[in-house]
Amino acid sequence: MTKSIMIVGVGGQGTLLASRILGHAILSKGFDVKISEVHGMSQRGGSVVTYVKYNTTEKVASPIICPGEADIILAFERLEAARYLEYLKPEGRILVNSQKLNPIPVITGQAEYPDDILDKFKELKVEYTAVDALGIANEAGSSKAVNVALIGLLAKNMDIDYGTWINSIRACVPSRFVDINLKAFEHGYNY
Repeated sequence: MTKSIMIVGVGGQGTLLASRILGHAILSKGFDVKISEVHGMSQRGGSVVTYVKYNTTEKVASPIICPGEADIILAFERLEAARYLEYLKPEGRILVNSQKLNPIPVITGQAEYPDDILDKFKELKVEYTAVDALGIANEAGSSKAVNVALIGLLAKNMDIDYGTWINSIRACVPSRFVDINLKAFEHGYNY
């Protein structure tokens, strides 16, 4: 059975490293995986999306996820979770960082940030888990480990063993940052 995961966030949040760790973990289990990264204006705080499709027994033809196909949306920011909500399956789940990052239109005063995003998810009966990934990362020792804290939360919602995730972090994260990222992963996993 093919599973579809979208990683959504804002440029500079580490979504691409998160997708590399996820892809490495899936490949380590011998599953077929396809990944496609859409960068947008990532250097300027724009939206960044990664599509990840994998199958435990068959080949995956394409990484592209269409509306209504995502089993999980891993959102690095609340507004990005709302922006891609239409991609979630009816029985899908959103894992969302409760952190708020103002997009360019809000910063320039052209729009207001909607503060009721999580309330809207409740109204729509969307299954979601919201975490303070920035707090988890800071507790681990670095605010830059938000991405790996969120990977920890994702890992808890997948059928890939803990050791495989640890090995994938060690393989994908520069060695001088491994210990902090392992702590962030553990805190996210145990949330």
